[in-house]
Parts: sequence; C-alpha cells; structure tokens
Amino acid sequence: MDINKEYEEIREMAARFADSEVAPLADKIDKEKKIPQELIVKLVENGFLGIFVPEEYGGSGMDYVSYAIIVEEISRACASTGVFISAHCSLGTWPILNFGTEEQKKKYLPKLASGEMIGCFSLSEPNAGSDAGSLTTFAEDKGDHWELNGVKNWITNGSEAGLAIVFAKTTKTPNYKGISAFIVETDLPGYSIIKVEDKLGIRGSSTTQVALDKVKIPKENQLGPHEKGFRVAMATLDGGRIGIAAQANGIAEAAFRYAKYYVKERVQFGKPLADLQAVQFKIADMSTRINASRHLILYSSYLKDVDRPYSLEGAQAKLFASESAMWITTNAIQLCGGNGFTTEYPVERYFRDAKITEIYEGTSEVQRIVIAANELK
Repeated sequence: MDINKEYEEIREMAARFADSEVAPLADKIDKEKKIPQELIVKLVENGFLGIFVPEEYGGSGMDYVSYAIIVEEISRACASTGVFISAHCSLGTWPILNFGTEEQKKKYLPKLASGEMIGCFSLSEPNAGSDAGSLTTFAEDKGDHWELNGVKNWITNGSEAGLAIVFAKTTKTPNYKGISAFIVETDLPGYSIIKVEDKLGIRGSSTTQVALDKVKIPKENQLGPHEKGFRVAMATLDGGRIGIAAQANGIAEAAFRYAKYYVKERVQFGKPLADLQAVQFKIADMSTRINASRHLILYSSYLKDVDRPYSLEGAQAKLFASESAMWITTNAIQLCGGNGFTTEYPVERYFRDAKITEIYEGTSEVQRIVIAANELK
C-alpha cells in the first residue's frame, strides 16, 4: 500500500471517530470536568491507547506518524480527550517500551494498551518545574525494595492512572545527576492524590498533585539504568512534545473551521464578513500556520520513526504549533466578535484549551532553549 494513502486512511478513520463519538461530548466534558468512562472504552476498542505498542504486547502496532495524526484529529473534537491519549501513550507507555526490560514490557504494555491501566508521568514538583534537575523526591535503597518519598505536581491523567512513571533522586545531588526512574503502580500503600487542579482549559483532563509517603517499589520496577533517569525523562519529553504539538494543531484546526463557517454566515454592512479583505487575510494566515505546524509535526514524527535525531524538530513543532494555536484561537474569537466571547459558541473553549499547549511538556521558553542549543552546538 502507498504509505501516503495509508496515512490518509488513518486520518479519515480518526476524523470519523472524532466527529461521531468525541465532538458531541466535548462541551459536556468541559463543563463536568471528566471524560466519560464509556468514551474511554471506545478509545480502547479503536486501539487508541496502544497506538504504537507492538502487536506482540497487545497494541495496534502503528508508528509515531499515525499517533500524531490520531492525536490531532481527536484534539480537534476535544482537547481534553486528545491529551488523555497523548499523556497515556507518549508519557506513560513509551518509556516502558523504550527503556523497559522484557519482563517490564510483558507485564505492563498489554495492560496499558488494553486500558486496564492508564498511564501518567510524574516528574514535576512544587519547586521543580522547568528546572527538573532540582527535584527532591527521594528513593531510598532498602535492600529488597526502594522506599519513595516526595510530592509530585501537574500530573496529567492523575485521577485515572493505574501506573505512573516516577522520577526521584537515588543520590542527593544539587542537579540532574542522581535521578532514577521507576514504574509505580498507583494502588500501592502511601500513594495518594492530595489535590485535583481546577484549570482554565482542558478541564476534562485530570491534573493532580500526588503524595508519595514511604511507597515500597520492587527492585525490578526501576526503569532504565540506575541514576540515568534524567535521560529517560528528557527522551520521553522529546517525543511527548510531538503529541502536544499535534494537540495544539487539532485545537487550531477546530477554531479555524468554526471561524470560516462564522464569517461566511455572518452578514454585516450588507455582505458576509468573508467578503472583507481584512477578514480574508486572517483566514489566510490561519490556514498557513496550521499547514506549517502539520508539516513540522509529521516531519519530526517521521524522524522518530526512522530512529534519527528529532529533538530539534520536535521542539520546533511544539513551539510553532502551540504559539500558532494561541494566535489562531485568539483571532477566531475576534472574527466572531461578541458572540465569540460567550460560552454559547465553542471558540472560547478552544482559546482556553490552547493556552496550556504553550506551557506543559516544556514551555515555549524551554523549547527555544532546546532549539538554540541544537543550532549552536
């Protein structure tokens, strides 16, 4: 099969699902701050929670380009559902697929692909956000197990997660050295959610703060080489940024489609707004930014699939797509005028959802640091 045709079919499949199963629930998800369990079941049935997990572990066996396409289309319908998939796949599942032992893969990947376990990623702390090396969560070697103590912040999928990829110091250092990664089952004694954030956007996506109080982690659940956890985290975030770029572009596409519909229907001064050149120029710029973002996303995904360096391209995709999404949703509201500022119209939700894409999985400032470091080395 022609590879471009295959991707077109994947996009069409994801778009049909997004339009029929996700979009009708998006407003309810935003207002009730929860993704319905019945929708999660449908995500599982369509293979969306194991997109790039190999078939031998119960997954769909697709590549990262397919993953980016699916996340974009689902996010176009509902950004909360899009990031639920993205965080589960790229942050909760990929580290095990890439760094896990064969025993860890056999134990956890089928559960993640089937939705028996939802995955999350626990790196940030109250005083360690962009400066991930300053985390203070500590894992003490107790001989036959690790004992984990600390607090983790900003955990996407935190309320639903049955498995967390947790990063902790195993040697107390003032920087990123000494960090190790662990696979933590969230039903272990001492693991508890202490706060669920009330957010501006992606309100259907749970974001939690978690306490780790003497959590006993089996020795075999250390993920990757000892005290090389920072490398695990950064490699995971490199790929995760592609998912957030796809989410951002899905939000931008949704706002763009609604803005086009609105300016063709809305009549002022005796003619549709779409006849005004000032409006046409905004539409042209929106279209160009969306297509440019999509190309950056697909190219960085391709590089990841063929095992070529993609840190630079992933950061560029995330930076450009997220800032474009914020610009496009802002201008979609402007084109809709006062109506766009009300909750009766969906563009205000797109605007609220877009903002976080400039912040999580590395702020725009961090992306510029990554890009500059790659270009100037």
